[in-house]
Order: sequence, then structure tokens, then C-alpha cells
Amino acid sequence: MRFSLVSVVWTPDKALPAIFMKPFVGKKIKTFIDDSLVRGEEISISLLKAIEHSKISDIIFSKGYASSRWCLTELEEIVKCKNTYDQIVIPVFYEVDPTDVRNQTGDFGKAFALLEKHFMDDSEMLQRWRTALRDAANLSGYDSKNSRNEATLVKDIVNDV
Repeated sequence: MRFSLVSVVWTPDKALPAIFMKPFVGKKIKTFIDDSLVRGEEISISLLKAIEHSKISDIIFSKGYASSRWCLTELEEIVKCKNTYDQIVIPVFYEVDPTDVRNQTGDFGKAFALLEKHFMDDSEMLQRWRTALRDAANLSGYDSKNSRNEATLVKDIVNDV
């Protein structure tokens, strides 16, 4: 299956994925989110396949994003696909500053530091994640603080896709 979009979301607010995904479905844009995985399939293989077969990756960075090993692994694959297949990548900075994502500072950096403690033995992987965060945060995207509200932000993103 060819996805038009991969949306990588991690947030304590479980309503956030629905806020972002519903308008895409309304425009008949095929989307993928972690809960679309086929039961019984290995998560990592399904995620990596979905990312690789996507035309566009929409990364929604939130304050807790960097505390998720899965999100960072997905991000690493997205950046790889951007560099290898010229996949379009659109970062969305949801209630987090792009500079904090780029440099792993602020609340975003605190979340990354907590995860970093668990993977101190794998400095290579940590460096790949830092590089992927920096590369993605350097791309032109959307910053929620520049939108009046979530509806406007989502509408702008959907119109861009």
C-alpha cells in the first residue's frame, strides 16, 4: 500500500492524533499512524515499511516526543528516506520550540535526557537520533505558536499536503 502521508505522533494527549488525522481523511489522503498496524505484525517492520512507502512524512514534535524510542527510530528512518528517495518531510512543532528540538534543550531536551540515560551504552544510536532531530528541525515546517488555534494549524498543514 502506498501512503500519501506518515504521521508520527507522540504526546500524553491521546486526542492529538485525531485532531491532526481527521482532516486528512476528509480530504481522502491516505494516512498512517501507529494504531493502523496489523495485529501480529512486528511493529518496527510495519512502521519502517509504511515510512519507506510514503510520499510525505509529517512529523509532529511535541514536548514528550523525544522520550519515545519508537518515535526517534521512526524519525531516523524518515530522515534516511528524505535523503535517499527525496521524500517530502514536513515538521510540525506542537507546543515545542523548533530550537529546542534542534538542540535538545528546554522541556524537549529534558525528555531526551531521560531517554538518553537508558541508552548510554549505545552512543552511536544516540548520535543518529541527535542528527535526525537536528536535520528535521532545520526543515521548513509549522510552529503551533504561529497559529491562532489547532484548527487553523491543521487546515494549513492539510492544504500544504
